[in-house]
Amino acid sequence: MAGNFTGHLEQAGEAGDFVNVKTAEVGAPKGLFPFYVPFVDGSAPGHFIHQMPISADVIRLNSPDENHQIEPEMAILCDLAYAGEMLESITPKWAMAHNDCSIRREGAKKISEKKNWGADSKGTANQRIAIDSFTPGGVLDRYRLTCFLLRDGELHPYGVDSPVNGYSYFYQQLNDWLVERINNQQDQGPLEDLAAWFAIAGYPKQALISVGATRYTDFGETHYLQPGDRSIVALYDGEQYDSAALEPLLISAAPVKQPGLSVLNQRVEVRRNAPDLRP
Repeated sequence: MAGNFTGHLEQAGEAGDFVNVKTAEVGAPKGLFPFYVPFVDGSAPGHFIHQMPISADVIRLNSPDENHQIEPEMAILCDLAYAGEMLESITPKWAMAHNDCSIRREGAKKISEKKNWGADSKGTANQRIAIDSFTPGGVLDRYRLTCFLLRDGELHPYGVDSPVNGYSYFYQQLNDWLVERINNQQDQGPLEDLAAWFAIAGYPKQALISVGATRYTDFGETHYLQPGDRSIVALYDGEQYDSAALEPLLISAAPVKQPGLSVLNQRVEVRRNAPDLRP
């Protein structure tokens, strides 16, 4: 999802991509983009969006010469229900830390071209947080999102520690917006016809939706991934932990299994001899 946290698009240098995209109200998200679409008949077409990009432990760069940034997000695994070919409802079931890792590539025509460059180009944590109710007063009211870059043994705050209910659209407003956009978003500027992609996927019964990247720290805004780094995104219960207390857990590469935590810890590597199918 693009533009669901105030200030992120400007920091990422992407605000200009959406200058001609109209929204229903000031502050509304700019749109949705696909980063992976399964191909329903099981064949292997050449479109890059059919490559599964998600890894729980590694980010592989096609080239260290391109600028890649962590995008710290919360992803929600949702059940989908349809009325014929129209999406009727979305029911969020699980929340996870997510890295919507992006290439800062000038001239890309679609957002998706910056998001999927092959296997292991983004990440979702294995640990899931059960969503009791996707409404105010539910479990997610307690959760926060933070992000660090571990480089040469030093942990750098990369994303501004933020409450997840601080997203511009959240809970029922987000659900309603998602249903409307999936049914009606057209191929316009950096955005794509989502209904067409859902048809290609055979109207899936589940979807993983990342609900938007938070703001960067000064360090995160100006530093890109390098081989040997570790990218760390943590979704955590703010009533059980604080960001500083989490740091010893995050420095270790060992899996984190404490309750109230979803941690995505990915080492950064360079891919060898990888085809890049993006236009």
